[in-house]
Amino acid sequence: MQGGLGSPGALSHAYVQHPPLRCDIPDIRGLFYDDANKFLVAPTADRILYWKIAPSAPSGPPNSDPVNEGPVLSVRFSLDQKAIGIQRSSHEVEFRNRETGEACSKKCRADSETILGFFWTDCPTCDVIIIKTSGLDLLVYEPQSNALRLVESKKFNVTWYLYTHESRLLLLASGMQCTLFTGYQFSAGGIVKLPKFEMMMSKCEANNKPVLAAADVHIVTVYGRIYCLQLDRVNMALNLYRFYRDAVVQQATLPTYSSRIAVSAVDNLIMVHQIDAKVVILYDVFMDSYTPISAPLPLLVRGLPSNSRQAAQTADHQSSAYGGTLYGEGWNFLIPDLICDADNGLLWKLHLDLESIAASTSDAPSILEFLQRRKYDLSTVKTLSLAIIRTIILERRPINLVAKAMDVILDSYSRLMKMGGSAAGPRRTSEQNDQSSGQPVEGSRVVSQEPPSGTMNRPVLHTDSAIEVECRPEDGITNLAAHVDRTFLNASSDSEDIANTSRAPSQATSGATSKRPQVLGEDSRPLASGASMQHGTHVASVTISPIEMFQSVFLLVEDEMMGDPAYLIVVIMEFLRSMSKAGLKAPPNLYVMLTTLLARSNRYAEIALFVSNKILEPSRELAMQLVELGRQHSLTRKLGVDMLRERCLHHDYVAVLLQEGYYLEALRYARKYKVITVQPALFLEKAVAKDSARDVAAVLSFFSESMPSFKTTSDYGRYQHVLSEMV
Repeated sequence: MQGGLGSPGALSHAYVQHPPLRCDIPDIRGLFYDDANKFLVAPTADRILYWKIAPSAPSGPPNSDPVNEGPVLSVRFSLDQKAIGIQRSSHEVEFRNRETGEACSKKCRADSETILGFFWTDCPTCDVIIIKTSGLDLLVYEPQSNALRLVESKKFNVTWYLYTHESRLLLLASGMQCTLFTGYQFSAGGIVKLPKFEMMMSKCEANNKPVLAAADVHIVTVYGRIYCLQLDRVNMALNLYRFYRDAVVQQATLPTYSSRIAVSAVDNLIMVHQIDAKVVILYDVFMDSYTPISAPLPLLVRGLPSNSRQAAQTADHQSSAYGGTLYGEGWNFLIPDLICDADNGLLWKLHLDLESIAASTSDAPSILEFLQRRKYDLSTVKTLSLAIIRTIILERRPINLVAKAMDVILDSYSRLMKMGGSAAGPRRTSEQNDQSSGQPVEGSRVVSQEPPSGTMNRPVLHTDSAIEVECRPEDGITNLAAHVDRTFLNASSDSEDIANTSRAPSQATSGATSKRPQVLGEDSRPLASGASMQHGTHVASVTISPIEMFQSVFLLVEDEMMGDPAYLIVVIMEFLRSMSKAGLKAPPNLYVMLTTLLARSNRYAEIALFVSNKILEPSRELAMQLVELGRQHSLTRKLGVDMLRERCLHHDYVAVLLQEGYYLEALRYARKYKVITVQPALFLEKAVAKDSARDVAAVLSFFSESMPSFKTTSDYGRYQHVLSEMV
């Protein structure tokens, strides 16, 4: 594993890649992130500088637009990038046409309300939403007339708000403690109003009523599901809320072990940063497992010059290595996976170290399931998955464990094929499948899915799916690195799309226990994220085909297990069982390998049994291998010859008969089935070797009649002369 800010080879499950995007330009007035367009924006006195940071960080200078002088509180480009919205103050937002340079403004009453912010939307009824302390203004921007038209005003009190373009979800906080929430989703499908709900907060003192801050609430989208994470500073935990159309469900509590944290979402994992300890905790909520997948580990910086890496042993060296401080005061975590270091003008992108995560557990089936759910860095996922399977075979792990690993790989590939090869959708949990009917949720409360009060912080885990990983590399899959070609392990990812197919078809894992409450209404469908509506199904796949399994696993381990093929035979049999269970066909060469291994162990009776029971799928490759093995075992050769005839492989059948010396039988067969692909000289050579003039004459006559052009060949003249000498 690459070294980072720490000793070379230091273990970490998350990192940022050096060099970051540098935007430390003189005279800029702050850094803003436009999550709808993936722009990092830096205003100056009279210009707007911006970098397009997706799908990859730019290397050149920023783009720029001229603007009027004045203060800048926030900047957002329209979704078609033809206009710019600039919040000038708490009472004014300016909209500028980028083509004409004309500007118009939307102002509010300075004596009674304040503008908290705004955003652009792809909602069919409006283009801009302005959030004020008195409610919402839904506006249409008309570039032709350079004007804003009010569509609707929604009146209610708002203290602060939270919005992400990825989810298209707007949360509006109100109340004395800012724990009462109103939610709207503004997407291309229209406007969805969520029921009002209240977030719970623990009290440290009886008379103390803490106020919920905007920095303690985060909207994340993982596996196409929209979640809200609320930090409970007293309990040092994140309350996890799931959004449905007619309910907001508190699903779990994630321990954070600190009251000072930040949240990111990377490749469908929730990443909790402990700011003081400077470590990262990873959560995978896919199978309703709410325990960390590993122990807290530090965040590393990859790609530093070698001399900097060697010197990076202390915090001071870490700071000087790249010109900043890890988890410094100026770090601003941008959902989903960016970090803006405003003090130093740097932008980092978070990555997962899948290799380290895979090496931190010896539970191969669980880590394979985990890898099959990843959607970034596809080559690394495939390389690691294949390496893990090779390793557990070479280490001769228990067959039931190897079989489970095979089931994971083939189940994922089978689902891909059933979906038409479009995406490897994750297995649906019981919580996703249930469409429970019942009484509607009362608007002002959250439906709690927590256990009774005595076990509030101990949510029940689904034992079939929970990935419980201890960070002990020495217990990991041994020698994994020896089987992983590190040249393929490119840890950085350029992809920006999110696979938000919240209702992707898949099956429930057996034994999984539903945690979905029975009080949700009939319309309690999961709230689809905006990215899923826009981007659709994620096309790329990390699945491994049976052919890839044969080429990258079985072919490679065969040579290393030549001395004791019995274990490999059992593994291949389990693979065939898993193939049959998944409704897939095995590569013909796999049957050839199995037959060869059985013959090497002198288990010819089993070969005959497997052929007769169709365990070995008939094919040309298998038939020819049986014929070849038949040199030491005549009954096996007969199995191969019969298979060629049964599969109507006429050319190969005739060639085998000739090889055995049965040229007259081959000639009769060729005449019956009109086989003209075998060279006449082969028949004639066998007849001459038999020293039978009658047979030579019969062969010449057959080919003269069936192949009129044969008489013009040199073979005809030569063997006609041989026949005349034999008579």
